[in-house]
Amino acid sequence: MALPKVKADATEARLAGLTLPDTVPDARQAALARVSAMGLPHNRDEYWRFTNPRRLVQADAPHAKVPAVQDAPLWDDVDRVKIVFVDGVFDADRSDDPEAAGLEIMQLSDALSTDISWAKDLYGTLETRGQKPVDRPFAALNTAMATEGLAIRATAKAAKPVNLIYDRESEDADPLLHTLIKVDAGAEMTLLETGAGGARFSSVIEIDVGEGGTFHHVRDQGRDHERTVVTHCFAQVASDATFKSFTLSVNGALARNECIIDIRGDDATAHVAGACVGDGKDFHHDDTIFVTHDAVNCESRQVFKKVLRNGATGVFQGKILVKDGAQKTDGYQISQSLMLDDDSQFLAKPELEIYADDVACSHGSTSGAIDETALFYLQSRGVPRKQATDLLTLAFLAESLQEIEDDTLAEALRDRLAGWLERHATV
Repeated sequence: MALPKVKADATEARLAGLTLPDTVPDARQAALARVSAMGLPHNRDEYWRFTNPRRLVQADAPHAKVPAVQDAPLWDDVDRVKIVFVDGVFDADRSDDPEAAGLEIMQLSDALSTDISWAKDLYGTLETRGQKPVDRPFAALNTAMATEGLAIRATAKAAKPVNLIYDRESEDADPLLHTLIKVDAGAEMTLLETGAGGARFSSVIEIDVGEGGTFHHVRDQGRDHERTVVTHCFAQVASDATFKSFTLSVNGALARNECIIDIRGDDATAHVAGACVGDGKDFHHDDTIFVTHDAVNCESRQVFKKVLRNGATGVFQGKILVKDGAQKTDGYQISQSLMLDDDSQFLAKPELEIYADDVACSHGSTSGAIDETALFYLQSRGVPRKQATDLLTLAFLAESLQEIEDDTLAEALRDRLAGWLERHATV
């Protein structure tokens, strides 16, 4: 079936300025064919009806001023290995020695152009599988065109977390980063991400967690007010393995974070969570999650909280798919918004699709204002209204932050949130 003209024209214009790299040509050609067949999204598409993809589809990156005030360094008290990208390009001078992490780490271009078979085998594989039953054309576009990124392999428990830092210096940078992660059986690693990445930033991470392996992911997307971001995490989780991912977003023009998790082994665990705080009608934040249970006695959790004010928009689209035979599944999903005024909106689409009969699955979505009774109680105990409102806001966000196992990492993000509330007076 031919694409509608509006999608065909937009796709052609977006692809016109890009050149297909020469590494892993089969994977890239296949990804390009997927983009051409699907077309880039339009806001009449089912999974884009809450989020207008115009800024992501347009041929050139939307102009975005570099913030005059940068975020304070995050996790400075954590012993980690920093790997820095500036406008999407690896910067060796600002980066640490990757060997200190106790992991195998290579630049993506090197891994794909040499005999690193696991990286070549993984590149585009999970992204391809994640295109069904929902098209994800920006992920396919990334697979076709990205040249920057990393290939990371954990063969044992990592000595230190790896912190990917995405600095932005250009007002027009339009990077595409693609990272491959393989966690071997029984191995463990933590990936940290910080920064906006570009005026328009596309990131895909493909994560293969082997039997008994553990993968932790904590991401702070920064408070770059004019950034446009689209990210995809594709994960497959083997038996007895653990996958956990958390994202904090503060401000920004448009962010669409997608996480597609395929639980393929018995007794596995997969948690994905997020918190966002947005101020102003130009703020639009979208979490789109798809978790597939295809094994016995597995657990998944989706916990998302959004704080919105002054016309900000929050979106949550989350699905739990339990396949036939995936008995004793425990699937939990909650999405909630806290409206600090009457001008903002929260749009939610929670879904359950279950083909097994011995499961415990639930989903819920709520939207509301500050609890006036709790606010009155705190004020009656001498807490000023502004401080009381901030305390209740942080309490609202707490459940999502509890998904981060490392207390030091979580506390740094709580401080980040407290700083946002201090800068954005609510009363």
